[in-house]
Amino acid sequence: MNGYRNQGDRVIGDRPEQAAVVDPGGTLSYAAFEAAVQARAAEIHERIRPGQSVGILAPNSAAWLVAFFAVQRAGGVPVPVSHKLPADAVAYVLDDAGIDLLYADAVGRALVSGTGVSVVDLDVPAPPRAFASVVPDPEDVAMILYTSGSTGRPKGVRLSQRSHLWVIDQTARRVEPGSVRVLVSAPLYHMNALTNAQRALASGATIVLLPGFAPEPFVAAVAEHRVTELSGVPPMFAMLVQRRDLLVDADVSSVRNIYMGSAPAAPALFDQLRELFAGAEIAFGYGTTESGPVVFTAHPGGVPTPDGSVGVAHPAVELRLVDDAGRPTPARGVLEVRTPALMSGYHRRPDVAVPVTADGFHHTKDVFRVDADGFYFFEGREDDMFTSGGENVYPRAVEQVLEQHPAVDQAVVVPVPDEVKGAKPVAFVTLRPGADASEAELKAHVLARLEPFAHPRRVWVVPQIPLSGTNKADRAALTARASALGFS
Repeated sequence: MNGYRNQGDRVIGDRPEQAAVVDPGGTLSYAAFEAAVQARAAEIHERIRPGQSVGILAPNSAAWLVAFFAVQRAGGVPVPVSHKLPADAVAYVLDDAGIDLLYADAVGRALVSGTGVSVVDLDVPAPPRAFASVVPDPEDVAMILYTSGSTGRPKGVRLSQRSHLWVIDQTARRVEPGSVRVLVSAPLYHMNALTNAQRALASGATIVLLPGFAPEPFVAAVAEHRVTELSGVPPMFAMLVQRRDLLVDADVSSVRNIYMGSAPAAPALFDQLRELFAGAEIAFGYGTTESGPVVFTAHPGGVPTPDGSVGVAHPAVELRLVDDAGRPTPARGVLEVRTPALMSGYHRRPDVAVPVTADGFHHTKDVFRVDADGFYFFEGREDDMFTSGGENVYPRAVEQVLEQHPAVDQAVVVPVPDEVKGAKPVAFVTLRPGADASEAELKAHVLARLEPFAHPRRVWVVPQIPLSGTNKADRAALTARASALGFS
């Protein structure tokens, strides 16, 4: 692993004057970033015991990244906390992780008021000091990332030094000084953005960091900083393409690569991104917090990856698809992954079974199919499945059919309780610019392609799909909205 033992040290050191992180507050060169991390690590080391959890609660910023790397170098365990959670959920995470030292900005401080946690102002730099990083054991916990808790209380996923150093080594590739500028606007408390930031700093790229995602500052940052790589989740890019007006006068010709992952992507999105970012290569990835982002890759024979596919099996991991009984199935089933990036377990959650099989595979609960060329396609979540009149409905399968309609941009299907059927599917869709489609037309489109029980009983056209704190489609909010609107 390139000789590194501490994740916090995994920052390239041969380009001190190059910009490492650019955020709305200014620019940190690699030398300045290194000095800031050492100073913060020295401060933290005096305040914690080895292996102690230290929270970080704030929107994206260079100071956020400094604190994250510094906690690791100081021998602590960084715990990123979502600033989009309500105060009671934040309090739960702080208690569950055993956090009594928290680095936060004004937003974070307001969320933890009255909790008794010791808060350090993230935006006030630590006094300059040199610090030699703590050398951990490879199996020591390097960070705890909390899942969104969409199906219950958030769960803290423990990731070891060894496991995530392997991820960084698999994804980082040394780049020429000044040649790569990566725009990160997804939240750093999420694996997608955090891994992209770690990869960039280990590769010698420049991170252009936004506090969060909104189309206007996103496009402005691309043009101003001549960004070469975009990263994020598909719903972010779907919102972006709905704002074509922003791109009319903006020069986005610098973009060479677009990386999407962590959520489904409609076929229309690929075509729209190619139109708006001419010449850019689009990579659609997959990963989980529990087993990391290194799962799939490009075809070794150079066969182009079909739109909507996450690629073929990565040679460094083992994959299999299984049926409901856990038996291997060749063409379609739930994905299981055996990888060096595997989690160490859930933090303080003996009530939650660790989703790892006896032979060491992570049972992802994600349903995939694989084609004759070995390309995998995501088809839905095992636990998103619901029963309607005794029949199993997989929302993603219905969404994919809706997204095949020429007028549809995105689709989200959710269940609504029904006294007779138990539940019935309903759908929310956004339309392509200038397109039109009636509810009856969209329902008929699905009925012609799927079993009657799977067709959405109502289809609502909306301006945009609401997003959760991790910038994925907010299914809980849409379910509540559907129940309020009625669907009989």
